[in-house]
Amino acid sequence: MSDADPDEGHEQTFISHLVELRTRLLKAIAGVLVILVCLLPFADRLYAFIAQPLLQRLPQGSQMVAIEVASPFMTPVKLAFVVALFLAMPIVLYQLWRFVAPGLYRHEKKLAVPLLVSSVVMFYLGCASAYYVVLPKVFAFLLSVTPTGVAMMTDIGHYLDFVLTMFFAFGLCFEVPVVVFLLALLGWVNTAQLSKQRPYVVLGAFVLAAVVAPPDVLSMLMLAIPMCLLYELGVIAVRIFLRRSEETAAKSASTGT
Repeated sequence: MSDADPDEGHEQTFISHLVELRTRLLKAIAGVLVILVCLLPFADRLYAFIAQPLLQRLPQGSQMVAIEVASPFMTPVKLAFVVALFLAMPIVLYQLWRFVAPGLYRHEKKLAVPLLVSSVVMFYLGCASAYYVVLPKVFAFLLSVTPTGVAMMTDIGHYLDFVLTMFFAFGLCFEVPVVVFLLALLGWVNTAQLSKQRPYVVLGAFVLAAVVAPPDVLSMLMLAIPMCLLYELGVIAVRIFLRRSEETAAKSASTGT
């Protein structure tokens, strides 16, 4: 008869998971730091690039300002860190995948990888659409409504916070199809429920856009409308996936008989 204590085995397993988690976290942090060190010499160029949507639309002779004493140094460094985190996201997700993969079934692994990849790609697409499409139109609109005699001189720190908020908002907005597909995959919703909830989704998109987007109608519309369209894209993806799953199940049943 064995004298081994079951609690001791569970404790060792828990400790081993903690050690594995620490290892994966350290590797993810190391990846971010390596990219950050490589980006620091180009921090000023990164900020010049991120400021183009506003600088290109300012009147001749206008410029941005730095209100805080340390802003000219800290703001580009902050941007370099955020960019490093964005670029290192595949590394971070890979380390997360290596940690959770041993506990997943084979079919879960097959679905997890495409979902992770698609979520990263969609987030990047959301940030790109914010930079190339939304920000130029928003700044053009804000400059057009600036009162006569008022010079728009934006602080570089406040500008960066504004741009990062827009990136984050549109990045999450573009995750809507992935979330819809995941909810359907887990069996929590079906196509009929998704179609039935469409009016509430549209209302929620506009409410969320009013809270997250800058306080102007154009920004709200440019965030809410893509969310609604991406929701429809998620519903279409769910229908296609469920139809293929039913066809595969029917073929398997016919083959079995």
